Amino acid sequence: MTSAPELTVVQVPVSDPRVQPLLRELGDEYTARYGRDAHGELARYPDEEFTAPYGGVLLLLLEDGAPVAGGAFRRYDATTAELKRIWTHSAHRRRGLARRIVAELEREAGARGYRRIRLTTGPRQPEARALYLATGYTPLFDTRADPETIGPLPFEKHLSAPAARTGKASDL
Repeated sequence: MTSAPELTVVQVPVSDPRVQPLLRELGDEYTARYGRDAHGELARYPDEEFTAPYGGVLLLLLEDGAPVAGGAFRRYDATTAELKRIWTHSAHRRRGLARRIVAELEREAGARGYRRIRLTTGPRQPEARALYLATGYTPLFDTRADPETIGPLPFEKHLSAPAARTGKASDL
């Protein structure tokens, strides 16, 4: 039995060339599920919102430096971060990488002093909905309703206070 590859977590700016495969594949995925205007979702927020001190972009890299998963967070309010652009490369799915990147994003947001996480996913992304439910997010919608009748599906999660804090989001 072969062991799982060693992965490195790095924080990078949106302009890092390793982020481009993430955004390209994510845009293609959105287009396939929602139509040609879906690429606009990736341009909705300026890159600065995903930059310290309020936000960040994290990548999981293979030993050769290739990105296999990633995601970002931005300031939603003084105590809440919003997760965005969570992605796993299509060749590396079903290996728990999305769970890992969500956990890493939560850890980094918590280290910045955020106490709550918000996120939304689309009604045609059942894998994402299942991921957020499985990782402890509370749905802020009726889970019995047809997702197509709801639109974006909002979730939230309250974070535990870290043992050592590096700064409070409300002080930023």
